[in-house]
Amino acid sequence: MQIKSIENNQGVELFALIQDAQVRTARNGSQYLSLTFSDPTGTIGANLWDATADQIADFLPGRVVYLTGQGSSYQDKLQLTLQTLRLATAEEPSDPSLYVARVAISEEELKSGLRPFFAAIQTPVYRTIVSSLLGTAGERFFTYPAAKQNHHALVGGLAWHTLSILRLAQSVSQLYAGINTDLLYAGILLHDCGKLVELSGPVATQYTTAGNLLGHISIVDGEIVQACLANQLDPNDDQVVLLRHLILAHHGRLEYGSPVKPQLLEAQILHQLDDLDASIVEVQQALAEVQPGEFSPRIFALDNRKFYQPTQPE
Repeated sequence: MQIKSIENNQGVELFALIQDAQVRTARNGSQYLSLTFSDPTGTIGANLWDATADQIADFLPGRVVYLTGQGSSYQDKLQLTLQTLRLATAEEPSDPSLYVARVAISEEELKSGLRPFFAAIQTPVYRTIVSSLLGTAGERFFTYPAAKQNHHALVGGLAWHTLSILRLAQSVSQLYAGINTDLLYAGILLHDCGKLVELSGPVATQYTTAGNLLGHISIVDGEIVQACLANQLDPNDDQVVLLRHLILAHHGRLEYGSPVKPQLLEAQILHQLDDLDASIVEVQQALAEVQPGEFSPRIFALDNRKFYQPTQPE
């Protein structure tokens, strides 16, 4: 059995990865674990009530468990009612990498797709900075997710998200004159590189201490400054400042984590395309679990809206 096949009131018996585990306090004062389980087909939540100290110590993110229970619906969302829960043994399928969803295209396809965009950057300052940061990132750039949850929370999600935005930017640049594609492509390639520090990795992804305290936007801005210093470039040079602005403004609003709003055409394009790609994937993920003629659960990241799955004409 896999998570995607679980239905309401259905008995459940499966191995899964603990993707997240939060210790919480119930109304009666007892502690419980709010758990999220994952496998390559999806995720599902469950609560382990009256959790003991040993259970809190054992059931940590990144560990594989065997569980039994029943699918149940709560506030229009499917979850698990747990009956039994234990750690998987060494003789059982206990490798965490078996339970992580991956992007639909291969790592080599991701690399092949990104190469032309890097090659298209002719401005020496931008080529130097991008080469430095991507060189430091190495293979992690192609294995990390783009988020802990929500859009592109997959192995390879960071590179897939980056490539999708680059392809959108290429189309936009062919439609509208006056766009500095060297600046735009460099900004897109680097805009989420701070997630290599902000997030713990592709398995049971968590926010790191630096991620919580600094955030990926300020992290990559600092890395750009360091790359400049390492390559005898002035981090306050006009061209570098433009690139740093794209990074700092790509969330669009101060309340969304950007210390400045977009004030360059290329910064506005990056922000809009980043948001477009993320929102499309969010909706697609939600609708993948919805039958024609029904609405998805509410999507928190999209103003808590539900999305409708139309019936297909015969």
